[in-house]
Amino acid sequence: MLKLGFIDKRADQLAENLMRWQWPDGGWNCDKKPSAVVSSFHETWIPVRALALYANLCDHDGAREAAARAADVFLSRKHWRRLRGGDLIKSCFVQLCYPPYWHYCILKGLKVMVEAGFIKDNRCEEALDQLEMKRLDDGGFPAESAYFSASPSGSSNYSPVKWGVKGAGKMNEWVTADALCVLAASGRL
Repeated sequence: MLKLGFIDKRADQLAENLMRWQWPDGGWNCDKKPSAVVSSFHETWIPVRALALYANLCDHDGAREAAARAADVFLSRKHWRRLRGGDLIKSCFVQLCYPPYWHYCILKGLKVMVEAGFIKDNRCEEALDQLEMKRLDDGGFPAESAYFSASPSGSSNYSPVKWGVKGAGKMNEWVTADALCVLAASGRL
């Protein structure tokens, strides 16, 4: 809504709801189990984008603070590591994909940090290193995984859009555009 210029009471209400629903650790999670206490990367990156943009467009300090708290969910884990022990949280987090839909990967996390103004935080360095290691000889970046199906087999993952090639060693234009945007904003290009 915000990117399309729809800034009205509905956007204000959505931002207020996001801030009210923010978990104590800074992110969001749809897990309704009482034992759940940790935010989900998959469910936090989209609200960070929304609140950071809302804060900038509406000069809203509360949204700015909420976006910063949420960004720390990623930054404190260097975008892909567990707080305890530093192990990889999920292997899909370090695989490049496009489009991510609601799924998290380091490329989407870094792009969110660009949008929210946190890409220069030194806790992005390791994820930026991971991204740079995936660069192909031709200068592009591959789509290492995909969350869509190109065939309409009744799957909810069907997409009629051609999102470029997928596979190791093959440049994907969409992934490459995002990766170059991130590297330029971080000062690494």
